[in-house]
Order: sequence, then structure tokens, then C-alpha cells
Amino acid sequence: MTDIPELALAWHHAGRKVALATVVQTWGSAPRPVGSQLVIDSDGTMQGSVSGGCVEGAVIMEALDALEDGKPRVLAFGVSDDTAFAVGLACGGQIKVLVEPVGSALPASVLAQLVAARGRAEPVAYVTDLETGGPHLATADNYPERFRLDQSGIAEDGRTFVAVHNPPLRMIIVGAVHIAQPLVAIARACGYAPTLIDPRAAFGSQDRFPGETILGDWPDAALATLKPDARTAVVTLTHDPKLDDPAIMAALRSEMFYLGCLGSKRTHAKRVARLQAAGFSDAEIARIHAPVGLDIGGRHPAEIAVSIMAQVTQTLRKHI
Repeated sequence: MTDIPELALAWHHAGRKVALATVVQTWGSAPRPVGSQLVIDSDGTMQGSVSGGCVEGAVIMEALDALEDGKPRVLAFGVSDDTAFAVGLACGGQIKVLVEPVGSALPASVLAQLVAARGRAEPVAYVTDLETGGPHLATADNYPERFRLDQSGIAEDGRTFVAVHNPPLRMIIVGAVHIAQPLVAIARACGYAPTLIDPRAAFGSQDRFPGETILGDWPDAALATLKPDARTAVVTLTHDPKLDDPAIMAALRSEMFYLGCLGSKRTHAKRVARLQAAGFSDAEIARIHAPVGLDIGGRHPAEIAVSIMAQVTQTLRKHI
């Protein structure tokens, strides 16, 4: 679950005594990554996970004690290979978990500020001293590398924990064609917030893409509104220069980390010529992945969508 801070605040506002547990450090094949969270109330009700199940019981017991004395604690667990196998893991690891009672160690006002920032899709970091407490929020300016890498963890001083809360990665898809239908679903499953752009009403309809965000503006105007950033992938699929080219030009002027364009090598050669005539440099044009997707031999729309998502993922991991 990714809405644990929101749930913890809601439980607190409902009058329940609540503690928030967060993975702050891992070694080896840890069950859950740094930043994973679990919320527990005084009845032992919980949501979320810090270990995939193998140490949750111990964390809950410590959380109940923390709710009694109002003090935070840092817990260290080693997950043996035998225990790891029992919960479906390949091998063991170690995790360190911070437990904070809401309203005392974790002021409700700080949690409310975090939830509000997340609701506005603003990059924000939750920062606390593991030895003395004193949680507060910080911006990307304070930890630019951590935000760029989307990397929560303990700072170089060995005691300051920084939990990065970035807004979701975005994928902007130009062209609500057949390939876009599985691509939207795969992108969402991979943690992206997809947006479709297509001024052709017959293509960009809720009947074809139920529940999805669809913009009927001209692609360059839509991209000007969406403002692609370093956490945005742009994919053009219309195969029509009148629609694709304005989107490509707008994307090349942005900080997007990925731009993929549908079309054969011959189609792309013509595209390159048009971009050069429009004043784009070879270095700028080289940012384009075309033909779009990894070459896995895909022919059907779903297979092409898989190849696109694979290339987006590959580029993201190299980028960060």
C-alpha cells in the first residue's frame, strides 16, 4: 500500500491511538525496501507491511508498547534463510524499522503536512533524527540527489533518516490507438500515472479507455499544460506527423527522461529530417527512441506495449 500516511492520519483523527512503522535501513535480501510502512492501532489492527509478514508480529508488539509510553524506537531484525523461505523469499536479510506513535513522537501536525503535500503531488521528504527525534519536512532542494534517485535512507551522519515522497512517475501517451490500450494498463501496473492525448474524439473516448485521463487538446498545447519533467516518459503513437511532431518538439524542449516514437526506421529518418529543418540539433534528436520499444519481435499491440514499457524501465534505471 502507498497510502499509509493518509491512513495513519485518518485513524488518528478518528480517535484511534496509532503508531507508524517505517523501514529505515536494509541489508541483504530484505523483504521490503526502505520507506515501506505499516500502521498499527492500539487494538493491533494493521495495514501495510514492513517485512512481507516475517517480523510484523514483533513490530506490532513494539508498536503497542510505544503507544503506551509515547516514545519512538528503532528495531533491528535479521531474517534467516529458513524464515525467509517460509514467507516466500529466496534468502534472508536484515532490516531496521522505526516505530513512531502519532501525536507524540510523530506530531499529528507534521503528519498532516506530509499528507497535504502528497495530496498536491509535491515532492517532499520526511526527515527525523533516529536518536533524538524531531521529525520535520524538507524539500528537494535539501536532498536533490535523493529525490533524483527516488532513494529514501539514512544520511551520511548515520542517524538522520530521510524518507522521500515523490509524486508518481508519469507517462504521457500521444495517440489513443490500439497499442495505447494495453500500454496504459501496463504503465499503471508499473507505478506510472498515465495521461492520453488525442484531439480525435473517436480515438480518445472513455468507451475505449474507461476511467483514464484523456486530453482532447492539440498535443503541443497539452504538453505545455502537463509540463513534462525528469520523472516523465512521453510516447507518441499516432503515426501522423501533424500530431506526433508537435508533441515531439515540445517533449524535446522539456526535461523528460524518455521519448519514444512509433514508426519504422524509414519513418524515423523522415522525422529526423523534419526536426533538423526545425532547428533541433543532432544531440537533441538522439534523445528519441525510435522505432519505439526494445526489439523483442513483438507484433501484436500488447506485445509492442510490453516492449515500450521495458524500454521505458531500462531508460529510467540508467537515468537514475
